[in-house]
Amino acid sequence: MLLVHRRHLDRSRHVKGWIGRGPSVPFSAELVTITGQQERRTVVKDIRVRPSHLARLPDSRFLLVGGRTLRSEAGDAWQTNAVVFSPSGTPEAEFCVGDDIPALVTDARGGIWTAYGDEGIYGGHPESAAGLAGWNLQGQAVWAPAGRLPDHPLEGCTAATESERVWLVWYSGSGKGGTFLTRITPETGDVVSYPSPVSGPDGFAVRGHRAVLTRRHHNKRSVELTRVELRGTDWTVVSRRTLRVPGRVVMHCGQGRDGFLWLRAGDAWLRVEA
Repeated sequence: MLLVHRRHLDRSRHVKGWIGRGPSVPFSAELVTITGQQERRTVVKDIRVRPSHLARLPDSRFLLVGGRTLRSEAGDAWQTNAVVFSPSGTPEAEFCVGDDIPALVTDARGGIWTAYGDEGIYGGHPESAAGLAGWNLQGQAVWAPAGRLPDHPLEGCTAATESERVWLVWYSGSGKGGTFLTRITPETGDVVSYPSPVSGPDGFAVRGHRAVLTRRHHNKRSVELTRVELRGTDWTVVSRRTLRVPGRVVMHCGQGRDGFLWLRAGDAWLRVEA
């Protein structure tokens, strides 16, 4: 997690609670990494992106990504919204990974995987227009759907990793609509999509033929938790219940990592096994 002192935060006039606060750039922060019972703290100075996403990378590096970007004044490029940091908190690379990013995850080899929102898809950025994208750590787009999705995406929902594979969850905006679970194998670029048994989930984690999905209850300390199994080519609901949590779950606070869903609920983190 990234800790930012309140003196660096601005409060939104339109969004209540902590989610309505964001850092004013440039700012300093402290990266806290917990592995088992061990805690490591790294001071990161002069951060120049307003981060929406934090992700770990190989060799103890990490990534900060802002959800939005703008065209340069000349109109021929897009402003940086992604920064790769060394283990000591020093910037190593800066680049743009598209505009309007509600869901992002990194894979075991350091690949960056993004799902975009409607303002990015229809906002003129070339990679965002496809709805989903894969990037390397030099900021080059290395994967695109290329017509292999069941529909055109309108909004990314959440993302997960499963060993060497990546899952991006999104919904479409066509007349038939629907939410889909798209599995990508980074090594080969292969892609398989399944209809989701849960519409617009906030959290998703998968292990083999089992998966768990969550949907938040707006302004309530509870989520809908659904367990599913892959039977043939369909994900089938096994159970569904309301789960009480320590605090409110807001947008973009769930991510699946190798069979576990990490869900932020207020000031607490929950781990739900698939």
